Amino acid sequence: MSYDKVPLAGVIGSPIAHSKSPQLHAHWLKVNGLKGFYIPMDVASDDLETVLRTMPKMGFVGANVTVPHKEKVMELADLVTDRATLIGAANTLIFRKDGKIHADNTDGYGFIQNLRENAPDWNPKTGPAAVLGAGGAARAVVASLLDAGVPEIMISNRTRVRAEALQADFGSRLTVVDWVQAGNMLEDALTVVNTTSLGMVGKPPLRVPLDGLRKDAVVTDLVYAPLKTRLLLEAEKAGCTTVDGLGMLLYQAIPGFERWFGVRPVVDSATRAAALR
Repeated sequence: MSYDKVPLAGVIGSPIAHSKSPQLHAHWLKVNGLKGFYIPMDVASDDLETVLRTMPKMGFVGANVTVPHKEKVMELADLVTDRATLIGAANTLIFRKDGKIHADNTDGYGFIQNLRENAPDWNPKTGPAAVLGAGGAARAVVASLLDAGVPEIMISNRTRVRAEALQADFGSRLTVVDWVQAGNMLEDALTVVNTTSLGMVGKPPLRVPLDGLRKDAVVTDLVYAPLKTRLLLEAEKAGCTTVDGLGMLLYQAIPGFERWFGVRPVVDSATRAAALR
């Protein structure tokens, strides 16, 4: 009697206990009636290469990657997509049958898809975007906004040199604004994005003045704990269209799940509920 291998996938990071990805993927496996498991794995940096080389031998078909390994896996992968190269980080790995590790970044896809689904009237080409933060998430957001046709991006970060590094990489459509002037960016911005952890549960608040928000702006926060951050609450009061950060997490997970388990999952209210459990 022969038994089919049960496909395994998971998320690698350190720490990892807080990740919502396992409950999200478990939900999709269940509703699609698929065999498979998705598990959280707390992996130290020193063990990353050994773990990645061993996983395919254990039945793993792929993995998500989160902090602090998103840059390091780029060096360990055999094949890296153009978008992961542009962003400088990977969040999705596919272990191919020929033994090669394929690295991709779906964060930008997840970000744009979340905006398109939850702010259907959003038109990136109508005016500038303002981006708060210049870390790994900001790189994915900037790359995807430029790709979507945003004419100009104003970017501000507490450490200015990090914002300047993004400007150097992404070019003349980026303008760096000092953090103390970050509130002023909002007066011209039709797309506003917080990519920092400010405003998250357990983190300092986002203290940028928000009185410059335009009522015709689309405002989104990558923070999803709480779902309604101060930025989103103030934006709602100002009459803006707001999009919470949970959707980005859900949509960025679609391409990986489809590659690993062979079915394209759907994001709906039950998916959101599963991720919030």
